[in-house]
Amino acid sequence: MAQSEILLPKMGESVAEATIIRWLVEEGQQVEADQPIVEIATDKVDSEVPAAEDGILLKKLVNDGDVVAVGQPIAIFSTGGSDAAAPTVPVQQAAPAPQAEVIAAVSAPLAGDVNKKGPSGRFYSPLVRSIAKEEGIAMSELETIAGTGAEGRVTKNDLLEYVAGRGVKVASNGQPAAAPTSAPAPVEKPQAAAPVVNNEVKKAPSVAIGPNDEIVEMDRMRRMIADHMVMSKHVSPHVTSFVEADVTNIVNWRNKMKDTFKKREGENLTFTPIFVEAVAKAIKDFPGVNVSVDGSNIIIRKDINIGMAAALPSGNLIVPVIRNADRYNMVGLAKTVNDLAVRARENKLKPDEIQGGTYTVTNVGTFGNVMGTPIINQPQAAILAMGAIRKRPAVLETPDGDVIAIRHMMFLSHSYDHRVVDGMLGGSFVRRVADYLEQFDVNRDLW
Repeated sequence: MAQSEILLPKMGESVAEATIIRWLVEEGQQVEADQPIVEIATDKVDSEVPAAEDGILLKKLVNDGDVVAVGQPIAIFSTGGSDAAAPTVPVQQAAPAPQAEVIAAVSAPLAGDVNKKGPSGRFYSPLVRSIAKEEGIAMSELETIAGTGAEGRVTKNDLLEYVAGRGVKVASNGQPAAAPTSAPAPVEKPQAAAPVVNNEVKKAPSVAIGPNDEIVEMDRMRRMIADHMVMSKHVSPHVTSFVEADVTNIVNWRNKMKDTFKKREGENLTFTPIFVEAVAKAIKDFPGVNVSVDGSNIIIRKDINIGMAAALPSGNLIVPVIRNADRYNMVGLAKTVNDLAVRARENKLKPDEIQGGTYTVTNVGTFGNVMGTPIINQPQAAILAMGAIRKRPAVLETPDGDVIAIRHMMFLSHSYDHRVVDGMLGGSFVRRVADYLEQFDVNRDLW
């Protein structure tokens, strides 16, 4: 009989931690090799950690909802026998809550990151830690904030409400303390009024619940999407430019090639790889849209990693990434797009496959929409929405004069971060994408 630790496995180059969703086996339970023992989540991807060999799960070292670093022990495992006793694991005593009066004063950011776990044993999510670091909230101060989340954890809203009230003296009973009495300030010569900056955190309005209404709690992925979308609108001033493109050549070419492609490759030929190819070409022409903002620095991405938003059967959204999209031919793009789309729907994407995108496309035309105003997928600086392709009368210029013909038309909607992408760049880019689509060679060979 031998005992060993089960470590949280490495799940990708850019993945440093995961959340324990739920344990699939109980302590003392016999498991077989490759049997899943715990379900974990990284960003939007759920996966399972299997047992490496036959044995017994002796002791869980982490609980449901805990955020665990890659390589951290999550359980004690026994092999070579069924009579092992669970080892005794010391339990860390929670630090007593501070009783003294606390002054919540605005201070300069403090050095050092906030740990995932405080002295009291309470865990803090990456988003909460990021906000705390930005606002200069030290761990000792963070520990004093009352949390409304599971097991008393501090949520994003808890922290934002606390930040909005900083500068207010709080007594040990939780009520605002009386302001200290001070001598009247000397009267000075009137100065020009400084501009008023309203930093108040806006709270969502209260919602009245009707007798026929149903309340459904957001699942984990929907909560993450909601937080990400709100953050993006808060961070980036969004601007959207629209262009209409004549994609008749593309429609005719695809209709000519799709049966041959299906017979030879065993897969469908969709419009998505054609759109991705045009976007990759336009990014090479206008690299200023393939950037990220880091404070006052602009990070120019040399790789063209295009994310493609995909709707899941649950109604949620996920964005798998086509890395180095500019290096694929049409067949390679088509097979990559199909593979990522299928595995996204089956929840089989790897964590690295939804990270590292530098630009995103979303096909709102799939749902019959002619255009949209997509929200930027942070930390990217732009996103392109493709509308539905519709037959419409259009004016064509010919050597014999203008004529009206039935053409396949679609709208492209380009949302971009106005901090770093101005109208000339954002508008020129989407126009260039339309040019590549309109100039598509109808006699092009697929292979």
